[in-house]
Amino acid sequence: MGMKIYLNGSFVDAKDANISVFDHGLLYGDGVFEGIRSYSGLVFKLKEHIDRLYVSAEAIRLKIPLTHKEMIGLVVKTLKVNKLKDAYIRLVVTRGEGDLGLDPRKCHGKPSIFIIADKITLYPKDFYKNGLDIITAKTRRNLPQALDPRIKSLNYLNNILAKIEATDAGVQEAIMLTHDGFVTECTGDNIFIVKRKTLMTPPVVVGALEGITRSAVMTIARRLRVQCKEKRLTLLDLYDADECFLTGTAAEIIPVVAIDRKAIGTGKPGPVTQLLLPEFKKITTVEGIKVE
Repeated sequence: MGMKIYLNGSFVDAKDANISVFDHGLLYGDGVFEGIRSYSGLVFKLKEHIDRLYVSAEAIRLKIPLTHKEMIGLVVKTLKVNKLKDAYIRLVVTRGEGDLGLDPRKCHGKPSIFIIADKITLYPKDFYKNGLDIITAKTRRNLPQALDPRIKSLNYLNNILAKIEATDAGVQEAIMLTHDGFVTECTGDNIFIVKRKTLMTPPVVVGALEGITRSAVMTIARRLRVQCKEKRLTLLDLYDADECFLTGTAAEIIPVVAIDRKAIGTGKPGPVTQLLLPEFKKITTVEGIKVE
């Protein structure tokens, strides 16, 4: 059996999962999405992901014609239909089909909803053992006043331009700065540093996504009595850190050992990072909704 995609009320073969060229998600990036992870049939923090989806939709005045409970059920059903237990799930809601203008009122009032569940593609194991080298992108983060990063929208060109810089430099990720030089996040992951045993991450107000994994890591750190705080960080803070790591749904927790060719700390994954990694693995087996 090939992959089945949930699309607007039914499951279709991947080759038949098509939307209109007039869909405003395609024409203008007008829509929202979530990336979700399933571990051994447990959809990790599914409720939190769905809650964030609806917050993003509300922020752009996109009315989703399903309840939170119905959407959760569809994610679970998509995994069941595809007989997947360990998977990455992409849930997308677009404004729907409209005309060639910007006005959302000209759309036909029916959003497009699709859910893709596929086998998870991870960073190679060596990166978790030895850490990543990353760079700082020249592309600056959009002003939060222009496009709030807490809205997980389909408009990802800002991130993509920075990702191109990372690819050109032969590395996996790039740090994005605000217009005035503060660290926000990487192109697809939140960023943390450790300095004198204190865990720090940029506040969302500077232009960082309110990451589900980010929040989980902060909760774990506090439970382990690791001091943890949100703090405006500069590149100098990162260069001078004892440890650095990234967090994200697909990445989980991945160490960073060099930034802009400068070694971080000892140039190896540090003790706080290594303390958090197995604790995060533990919660992925208990915090979520089971596919039954």
